[in-house]
Amino acid sequence: MNAYNAYRQTQAQTAAPGELVVMLYRGASRFVASAIDAIEARDIQATHNNLVRAQAIISELRDTLDAGRGGELAKKLGQIYDYLNSRLVEANLHKDAQPAREVASLLRELLPAWEEAARQTAGAAQRSLAASVR
Repeated sequence: MNAYNAYRQTQAQTAAPGELVVMLYRGASRFVASAIDAIEARDIQATHNNLVRAQAIISELRDTLDAGRGGELAKKLGQIYDYLNSRLVEANLHKDAQPAREVASLLRELLPAWEEAARQTAGAAQRSLAASVR
């Protein structure tokens, strides 16, 4: 394992849950962007590999939803993740960039909300820690 991969693994293992979701969104976005590039270059194997990796991330996001605590929001996010995955499957089956571009756009729209949630969660945790030290 090279130093960069070791760093990324440590970063993922020590990230707060909100930060981890942001990392997953960014990773999915990178894989979708790479898949779009590969589709345009007619590189079938790279297209497939990148779309499958993006699907794995979206599936992980879906699988970690807590319907009990998340209620209606978790249900809606689950539906969005199912839709994203179906569009990625379509992009892979037809080697079509349009469904992948749609997924990329939706990920870009959702990411800022998760970044803000992660900032707020981190801020609340820091305030709680500071209060307990006093």
